[in-house]
Amino acid sequence: MTATPITTRPAPRPLTKAAGARPAPLSSVPLPVSLVVLGALLVVVILAASAIGSVTFSLGDSWQIVQAHIFGGEVNPAHDQIIWEFRIPRVLLAALAGAGLAVTGVVLQALVNNPLADPFILGVSAGGSVGAVTVMALGAGALGGLGVSGAAFLGATLAVGLVFLLGQQGGKLNPVRLVLAGVVVSYVFTSVTNFMQLQTEPNNMRAIMFWLLGSVSGAHWEQLHIAGVVVIASTLLLTLYGRQLNALVTGDESATALGVDVKRLRLILIVLSSLVAGVLIAVAGGIGFVGLMVPHLVRLTFGVDHRKVLPLAALVGAIYLVIVDLLSRTVDPPNELPLNILTALFGAPFFIWLMRRDRSLAHS
Repeated sequence: MTATPITTRPAPRPLTKAAGARPAPLSSVPLPVSLVVLGALLVVVILAASAIGSVTFSLGDSWQIVQAHIFGGEVNPAHDQIIWEFRIPRVLLAALAGAGLAVTGVVLQALVNNPLADPFILGVSAGGSVGAVTVMALGAGALGGLGVSGAAFLGATLAVGLVFLLGQQGGKLNPVRLVLAGVVVSYVFTSVTNFMQLQTEPNNMRAIMFWLLGSVSGAHWEQLHIAGVVVIASTLLLTLYGRQLNALVTGDESATALGVDVKRLRLILIVLSSLVAGVLIAVAGGIGFVGLMVPHLVRLTFGVDHRKVLPLAALVGAIYLVIVDLLSRTVDPPNELPLNILTALFGAPFFIWLMRRDRSLAHS
């Protein structure tokens, strides 16, 4: 019997539409119509999440308070404090986190042409966790007076820098090396995080674990300024690269033939994705599965054109995480669940279904 030689062949490309594949159900719907519908749904979900809690209000009450702060008017002071000071910042931060993580998930899956890529593939989550846990365990003086958010962003930036350096081959970014570098850096930083947890007081352990599993419970208006600017501006900018992303997932040679500067494009995508993920981890902790699940859901529903996928993923991600956060504080009152518990609970069955549906994903 003659041995079959081992050959190197390109990995399957599940991010592009295969010949003969069924079109996505809503791929023919014009983008403006989809944006308006999802935008309206997001507003309703935000108002509902702001009204529901230990003290529940009507949607009208929630909308009246929002209107009063935007256009002026009289409101009930007690209702105003609950909805405007406590719930609205939390809900908006959840929306921003969901939008940002979904967009970076879309970009990174196209960047490395891997359907299992997510915002944490570059070690951002592990790096941010090191910074935040160091401050929680040893105090702000451990990192020159930085708070938890500042330390998390510093750690995330350091991790991305290391992954970026290790992911180069011959002066160029190599997608496979980039993924492997992200895995290695994540393991190293996670071990440091575990060590720092052992150095803290037992009373701090719950707070650290809660942050590591993702939470927007401590949201306040000041946090929304930076997160909002970064997420919205980066989403708009990345959407402008939608055509180049469509070319990139066909392969470097094809993209270059279409006039895309692949090296420059990859650098821009990595910097913007890392910036968004780092800022969100700094304010909301490590929230998983959003950047992994939402891009697939949007492509299955609206098609694979990144000019549509990016803005629609932002809206779907925002809606999804607002609902998840609402469930996290209402399914087991008065206790509150970390977001990762629910995102994993919903995300894992979705991927089991997706793998059974898509053979190329199961074998990639």
